[in-house]
Amino acid sequence: MREILSDLEAGRQLSGPDPVRRAQVQLKAPLPKRFYRDAGLAAAGEGFAVHLDGKPARTPGKLPLALPSEAAAALVAAEFAAQEDVVDPVAMPVLRLVNTALDGVAADPQAVLEDILRFAASDLLCYRADGPQGLVDRQNRHWDPVLDWVRVALGARFNLAEGVVHVAQPRESIAVLGAHLARRREPLVLAALHLMTSLTGSALLALAVEQGGLGAEDAWTAAHVDEDWQIEHWGQDAEAVARRAQRKRDFMAAVRLLEALGASPPSGASA
Repeated sequence: MREILSDLEAGRQLSGPDPVRRAQVQLKAPLPKRFYRDAGLAAAGEGFAVHLDGKPARTPGKLPLALPSEAAAALVAAEFAAQEDVVDPVAMPVLRLVNTALDGVAADPQAVLEDILRFAASDLLCYRADGPQGLVDRQNRHWDPVLDWVRVALGARFNLAEGVVHVAQPRESIAVLGAHLARRREPLVLAALHLMTSLTGSALLALAVEQGGLGAEDAWTAAHVDEDWQIEHWGQDAEAVARRAQRKRDFMAAVRLLEALGASPPSGASA
């Protein structure tokens, strides 16, 4: 199912969770020139459709580019409006996510749900360092409150391990998360949660943000505790900085989409 969530048809679809791969694909062909003057939206059925020069826009799969809330449609229209001489998919993270949801996730939401659960079964927050003590303390400070929230808010307990040795999680806990996700089968919501999960390595962080138990910035910081520790001690190159910035932009776009859909409390996410 992760193939559905990657760039469909070798990047011709404006979707996919990996910003590095998207950038590589886009370098292979010149970006299309901006072909429209105005980007807006109009009521369509029970939702709102994105319009370009007054005509309904479509996904790469030829489906109407329509969303269930005006705020969500406005996010996509704003990305179209922000394009200048060319249309750059890398700079349109909400559009890519919406295309992924409509052209891919909608065809098999159960498979996406199960993929999120697979992340939860080996969640980042459950694997702790055995040293140095500074890193151990930092992991505990950022990760323990999230696990406490999951236990209290969702009723799921997770086992911890030191190092990379696999630790099995209680089936009951995975089942609880499955039931929680089953109430969020709307393709746009599932696509956003899956993207947040894959970018952080943690389904628990994604769910905590979606439910308002953790702010988006705090979740992003928590997801990079180990990486930041390494950076502080060994530094990083400009290419790594750019990759992380692209990934964060995609993560925050998913958060904004959830908020616009009314599926998540405001979290103060910013691009």
